[in-house]
Amino acid sequence: MFDDQDEIHPLFQGAPQSTEYKKLRKRIVRQTREAIEQYGMIEPGARWLVCLSGGKDSYTLLAVLYELKWRGLLPVELLACNLDQGQPGFPATVLPEFLEKMGVPHRIEYQDTYSIVMDKIPQGRTFCALCSRLRRGNLYRIAREEGCSAVVLGHHRDDILETFFMNLFHGGRLATMPPKLVNEEGDLFLYRPLAHVAEVDCEKFATAMNYPIIPCDLCGSQDGLQRQQVKQILDGWEKNSPGRRQVMFRALMNARPSHLLDPKLFDFAGLELGGKPQEEDSIPKLR
Repeated sequence: MFDDQDEIHPLFQGAPQSTEYKKLRKRIVRQTREAIEQYGMIEPGARWLVCLSGGKDSYTLLAVLYELKWRGLLPVELLACNLDQGQPGFPATVLPEFLEKMGVPHRIEYQDTYSIVMDKIPQGRTFCALCSRLRRGNLYRIAREEGCSAVVLGHHRDDILETFFMNLFHGGRLATMPPKLVNEEGDLFLYRPLAHVAEVDCEKFATAMNYPIIPCDLCGSQDGLQRQQVKQILDGWEKNSPGRRQVMFRALMNARPSHLLDPKLFDFAGLELGGKPQEEDSIPKLR
């Protein structure tokens, strides 16, 4: 399927021919297709705004969506979009040139949210929350202007896990980035097709394809971010017990409201003797 160079999208031209790369590519494509199908993202004939930051994750997202569309497995129209937020030194020509070369329909939007963030956030505080809100608002506006029904983001499995633990440690709630949601106005979907894909696979893929990566110098340059702290914790767990990330991710897909403590999700007060028995806690006792 992936070896016929006469039937390949330009985003995959020059792809390595190693067995390792082919396995990586097939795994990412399969996991993306599974997420799209599992969470009901496909509306035939819809138009998606695919957000492209220039990082490894968004390049992987764009390439895999075009692979699925190329194979007839994604019957939607794709419009790539980059929001230039006015960061000093941002290489504004990289993405337009890349997208033109690849023959990808796109829109480049300039909005100086950088100055707003720098003006509103005190020295030493993190920029991510405000930067994200401003970016999201502009992307929703662009999606409406372009007749898109969905804004598509490149968040992967590890982003979802990190967000879960950030909410757990700092927010006091069990929540994370859902693979599919409706915006507050109720007029747009937000999709994360890479929800099942590991960050390391995105990095390996984008590096193998030699895509022109643009680093984030705004958020990524700050030390002590909560997300970085969580990432370090997860890295330590993964190092001590390989595969731990995937086990934790599967847990997010296997929630048991009756074994948590939220009375809004489960009617504890309504439990009665003689009714349907609950499954008891199956966690083994420590010895």
